[in-house]
Amino acid sequence: MEYVNNKTIPFHVPGHKKGQGMWNEFKDFVGINVLSMDVTVFKQVDSLHKPTGAIKAAQELAADAYNTDYTFFCIHGTSGAIQAMIMSVVGPGDKIIIPRNVHKSVTTGIILSGAAPVYMQPEIDNAVGVALNVTPETVEKTLESNPDAKAVLIVNPTYYGVSTDIEKIVKIVHSYGIPLIVDEAHGPHLHFNSKLPISAVDAGADICSQSTHKIIGSMTQSSLLHVRKGYVDVNRVKTVMSLLQTTSPSYILLASLDVARKQMVMEGEKLLDKTIELANYARESINKIEGYYCFGEEVLSKKGAYAFDPTKITITCKDLGLSGYELERILAEKYHIQPEMSDLYNVLCVFSLGDTKESVDKLINALKEISDVQCCSIRRKIEILDIPNIPEQMLTPRDAFNSLTVSIPLADSMGQISAEFLMAYPPGIPILCPGEMITKEIIDYVKALKKANLYVQGTEDPEVNYIRVVSDLSIF
Repeated sequence: MEYVNNKTIPFHVPGHKKGQGMWNEFKDFVGINVLSMDVTVFKQVDSLHKPTGAIKAAQELAADAYNTDYTFFCIHGTSGAIQAMIMSVVGPGDKIIIPRNVHKSVTTGIILSGAAPVYMQPEIDNAVGVALNVTPETVEKTLESNPDAKAVLIVNPTYYGVSTDIEKIVKIVHSYGIPLIVDEAHGPHLHFNSKLPISAVDAGADICSQSTHKIIGSMTQSSLLHVRKGYVDVNRVKTVMSLLQTTSPSYILLASLDVARKQMVMEGEKLLDKTIELANYARESINKIEGYYCFGEEVLSKKGAYAFDPTKITITCKDLGLSGYELERILAEKYHIQPEMSDLYNVLCVFSLGDTKESVDKLINALKEISDVQCCSIRRKIEILDIPNIPEQMLTPRDAFNSLTVSIPLADSMGQISAEFLMAYPPGIPILCPGEMITKEIIDYVKALKKANLYVQGTEDPEVNYIRVVSDLSIF
């Protein structure tokens, strides 16, 4: 703001020069202020790669706000922060223990690091067809079988808001003298309200990444990476972050991270109280509408669910005779209500600081109208599909990714080693990772997802009719 208010004359990039050189249609839509903030690296606004001024102060304030030792601003998304976490703690050939329900970015971080993943199976809620979380017992058992592992990664909370007993997992992992790293993409708000599950940092995790833009007020693509002293070398983290991040960071994104932190410190508890109240009102109302089920605290009776974030509204609609994809399309196209994502049986709505009673009532009324229409028609039965078992890992993801490959029909690929991902996206959970054996179960599952019009991606072929497989094993 100081730079803008001083009416500084820009003989620096970007070339639009505070918006003066920007195409008018775009400039008129976004406004001149945001374009005036779009600057490059110089002393007044500081450098993300070697901060000594405003960015250094902002990161220190964020570390203080989250009660951690170091916080890094990340403007290449939480995907980039996750890659940095992994590359900071493991290298080529090192074992890293991870749950199967990880985002694609975890596997890409493993490819970049050259590490070897050891998978844990999360608990599954078959009633709604979603993965819950891994239990402490699963973590302990996996460590007992792999005492040479160099790190453990967990996703907490999950996309659907389910948390594990992370404090217990911290103790188990630390007893092996290794770090616990946490993909906390969906938990940037947890630290600021006692009605929510405990945050990774407060539980004693060593390094965690958060999508600050998901629930609280920063802009898309901006995230935070928190580090505790002890099990993680902070200088290694700095080096890896500098390696991965652009040398031309967006100061708009950086500023939005700073104000998101400020808002949470000053008003976070009160704002989150309102968000939780709205979410609980929505959940209670939706559960009164015929054909829907929206799980809440009762999920805690299941294995793999130790705590629950009520701001995640998972609307199970299979009893209405609709797939999640179909319900999402009706909400978006008829009512102009866009949920976060859909899967085969559910629509996920994320509640945040920006929601209002008015917008929540519009969602509830739309769901009621859809139910009324569906209840007057013959409902088809939506079958629960079993999530495929974790396939056998034949090569490390990095070796498979870098191998000689050939593209073949997915239908004919059983028994081959995949060189690509297969994911239902969002939320980007791999069905198949590079280096794994393709099974008939996986082929049939992908076929069923496509039949339900769900978005399957990861392969070079956008239609996912073909998949690249390893063609020459002699180099291994």
